[in-house]
Amino acid sequence: MKLLYAIQGTGNGHLARALDIVPLLQQRASQVDVLISGPPADIELPFPVRYRYHGMGFVFGKKGGISFSKTFWQLNSSAFVREMRELPVGEYDVVISDFEPVSAWACRLRNVPCFALSHQSAVLSDLAPRPTRPDPVGRAVLRHYAPASRHYGFHFQRYEPHIHTPVIRQQVRALTPQNDGHYTVYLPAYEEATLVERLRYLSRSVQWEVFSKHSQQESEHGNVRVKPVSGAAFTQSLARSAGVFCGAGFETPAEALYLGKKLLVLPMKQQYEQACNAAALAGMGVPVVKSLKDKSLDVLDQWLQVGRPVPVHYPDETAAIIDKLLLEAAGGVGRR
Repeated sequence: MKLLYAIQGTGNGHLARALDIVPLLQQRASQVDVLISGPPADIELPFPVRYRYHGMGFVFGKKGGISFSKTFWQLNSSAFVREMRELPVGEYDVVISDFEPVSAWACRLRNVPCFALSHQSAVLSDLAPRPTRPDPVGRAVLRHYAPASRHYGFHFQRYEPHIHTPVIRQQVRALTPQNDGHYTVYLPAYEEATLVERLRYLSRSVQWEVFSKHSQQESEHGNVRVKPVSGAAFTQSLARSAGVFCGAGFETPAEALYLGKKLLVLPMKQQYEQACNAAALAGMGVPVVKSLKDKSLDVLDQWLQVGRPVPVHYPDETAAIIDKLLLEAAGGVGRR
């Protein structure tokens, strides 16, 4: 079996998930080619990447949201069309996309089945939680960004049969969680200066370990230590933390919950997927703040004082999900 596994490179969650998924695919197929599109990521994969494409990635800003000016600047529609047309999806027995647009649209162009194996597939389910304020544009972008023939989704809870609990990396499953007293922070849409000022203002007695996409070297600011994003260092900080304060993405909150850490999330502005994630987490009892402004500090302070972990059960079922997908692919599937 010849298989293409395509990964969205924006953020670290998709690549972190690939660390477990690609080896499982390699055990089941004679050839597995990997594709990554989007801006440069912080995680290096320990296996060859055959295709590296520009794609249609999003660029994080420094004030809590997507930098639309930088995102539109780096979009190149002619390059995307060229990549879509040159990708030989017809040569593969199975194409699997983790919210990756080049492979998805190449399959749509050639009427080749594309199997979505992603968190976004679960978010799009009619049974998954949504924010109280409708966002038809955001939902449309999520639905059409990387279209697929069949969807296998991951979410914080099982909302329907084709939604599964998160892929927790073996590296994380092997950890022994402990509490060294510090709080791990990962808010990639905020600049270092803003995070330092807000966290120091909130509490000078709490030790913060901030991982910043905008910092190139480690620095200390009183009780706030800022570090460049590093997979190994971040994972260790997570495992040894008293709690985790992060965006309402998917992989980091899921790993924090799995490790039994109390969790606080701040969804990225104008990002529909994170608004949906925040709604799901709030339904589970995870506190959510909307900004780093003064009016949110009471929630932060309460979380520090009396916050508790939310218990979850995330069994290791990634291999079974892949087997199910490949079995369905072998039997053929019609377009959704």
